[in-house]
Order: sequence, then C-alpha cells, then structure tokens
Amino acid sequence: MGSAKNNTAARKARIEEMRRAERARERRNRALTIAASVVVVAGLVAGGVVLVNSQSGKKSNSADDGKNSGDSGHFAAGKDGVMTWTGKLARTHVTTRVSYPMHPPVGGNHNPVWATCDGTVYTKPLQDENAVHSLEHGAVWVTYTSKAGKADVDALAAKVKKTPYSLMSPYENQAAPLILSAWGHQVTVKSASDPEVNKFFAAYVQGPQTPEPGAACTNGAM
Repeated sequence: MGSAKNNTAARKARIEEMRRAERARERRNRALTIAASVVVVAGLVAGGVVLVNSQSGKKSNSADDGKNSGDSGHFAAGKDGVMTWTGKLARTHVTTRVSYPMHPPVGGNHNPVWATCDGTVYTKPLQDENAVHSLEHGAVWVTYTSKAGKADVDALAAKVKKTPYSLMSPYENQAAPLILSAWGHQVTVKSASDPEVNKFFAAYVQGPQTPEPGAACTNGAM
C-alpha cells in the first residue's frame, strides 16, 4: 500500500517536473520569438529606409527619363497625305509626364493606364500619356482646336461615338484645327466631310499598325 502511494507521489512529481520544464521551454521560446521579432522589425525598418531611398532615387531617375518619349525618327508624308513616323516609337510604361516630339503624339513611352477609347468623346483635354496608350491598343484619336468649326466637331463626335476603338478630345497644341492620329500615323483633315476621315478610320482602327491588337479600350482613365 505504501509502495502504491509512493509510486503515485513519484508519478505526480515527475508530471509536475515535466510541466515546469514545459513552462520553462515556453518562456524561453517566447523570449526567443520576441527577440527575433525585434530583429526582424529592426531589419524591416532599416530595409524600408533603404527601399524608400532607393525608390526616391528611382523616382528621381524616372522623372528625368520620363521627360523623353524614347522616340527617334521623323514624319514622312505619304501620297495620301498621311504622315508616317519613320523610326523608333518606344513603348515603356511611365508614371511621369513625357515630352513628345510630335503633337498630338503618335507613340512613345506612356502611362500604364489608357484613356477609355470605346467611342469616347471628351470635352476636356486628355493627358497625352494616357491617349498614347489608347493608340497602342489600336484606337484612332480625333483632336481639334478652338479654331475648328462646331459643325465639324459635332459630326466627328457623332462618328467617334459609333466607332469602338476611337476617342476624341480638344487639343490646342497642334498645327491644324482637325487632326486624326493612330499609332505611328497622323493626318490633317479639312473638315468632317473630308474623304480622308473615313479612309483613316478604315485603315487604322485596330489596323495592322496596332502594337497590341484586341487590348481593352474600356475602363481606362477618364
């Protein structure tokens, strides 16, 4: 009987000792976890500072690079009056403003977000960088100055509204009242009834010049 009691007491003692050892291990593990967390957080903070500085440097460099469209070459006039860009048209996505060698631009580095171009008529100027992305998707961009006749503007707007992969917006910094642009191509038209309007739309809306045929023209920047 005394032996049984002794065995029970011994077992309880061993269990209690095991519990104490387990609690001690848990305390050590918590301490190690906290210490490791402190090291990780410190590392993240330090890394974050480096990353911020690095990103700042990248942003600064990007701003410098973004001033250039990445384009090289010049326009060459075709017999039909369409100007074709002969040379390189860059296609890098940038988040900075771009200085294009032509107005309106027909290609070059551009914003990651396109301007919605699903037969969209804008009453205010667009950012060049968004519109160029639309051209990359195969859109035709109709632009006009304040010198364009209202009847012509209205007629061209009506055409754009019924033409997917097209867009229209005012654009004062161009050499003529009415200009149509596509990726790498541009034409000046005299009026909305100019035969070149239909020819240009037929040739360049999702035409063979399109770098990304079938890419979205909806849900872009408005």
